This record gives sequence, structure tokens and C-alpha cells, in this order.
Amino acid sequence: YILHGTRNIKVSFNFMTKRFGINLVWAPLLGLLFSTSAKADFKGSLNVEIDGLRNNAGQVCITLFGSSKGFPNEGKKALQDKCFKITEIPLNIKFNELKAGSYAVVLLHDANGSKKMEMDSLGMPTEGFGFSQNPEITNRAPKFSESAFFIAGPETNIKINIKYMSGF
Repeated sequence: YILHGTRNIKVSFNFMTKRFGINLVWAPLLGLLFSTSAKADFKGSLNVEIDGLRNNAGQVCITLFGSSKGFPNEGKKALQDKCFKITEIPLNIKFNELKAGSYAVVLLHDANGSKKMEMDSLGMPTEGFGFSQNPEITNRAPKFSESAFFIAGPETNIKINIKYMSGF
């Protein structure tokens, strides 16, 4: 019943359903469903600035992970794994059409073009490398959680500083 002036008017939900094509009981649930699907369809871009390259020899290989699975060594489990010729320093690389979520990036300054990290006789990297969030490097590679960042807007910018443990 709706109070109209001094009279109560009976409103039928069947009338509302026929008139507007939706059952009012389901309206909030449908609103939640549509707002959730809009978030699921979100696509953003990631701009990665790579700073600290010693020179433009070789290429930079960049691996983008969308979870901890395979991070940081198993590029086959990554979302994207690409190499780019060094055309400028700092080098900028863009990834498009990324869903909202957590990501982490691993970089290699592949000076000799082998597409793998070269090590010296002591097991120290002889080529430059880097991780998103620029975590402190100790006696192990960082975990996904230490390198992760979140993409939630139309454009996310990160800067990775290349580290060199020894000379080329």
C-alpha cells in the first residue's frame, strides 16, 4: 500500500513487473551482477621505465607475471616474456589490455643476446637485472610479494632500476 493523500492505494508487484520488466526483489542482485562484470572486463595499461642501463648493447628481456607461479625464473609460466632492442636510455616499454590485479616484472639486460642470465664462476650475475618495486637484493631472488604491484586504473606507471653485480 502507498499513502496517497488521504487514501491508501494498493500497488501490485505483478503490475510493476509487467510495467517495468523486472521483479523488484531481484533488482539489487542484478545491479551487483552488472557492477561485478564491469570490473571483470576492466583493461588497463602498464608503462615500465627501465633506468640504470650501462649501455645499449644487446637487448632488455622483460617478463610479466600475473601470480607467484614460476616467479621469477620460469618465463614459460609468465603472462608475457619479450625482449626489446635498447633504443634509448632510459628504455620505456608498454603492456596493454591487462586485467585488474597483482603483477610483478623481472628484467634482464641481455648484453650478449643469449636470452638467459649469464653467471661468473662464483655464481654471480654478470649481466644487469631488475625487479618491479626495486626490492633489496640479498642472497636470494625476491619473492612475488616483494615485487608485486597492483593495476586498478587505466594506466599504471612503474620504474625499475637495473642492478649490476659485476662488470661485463
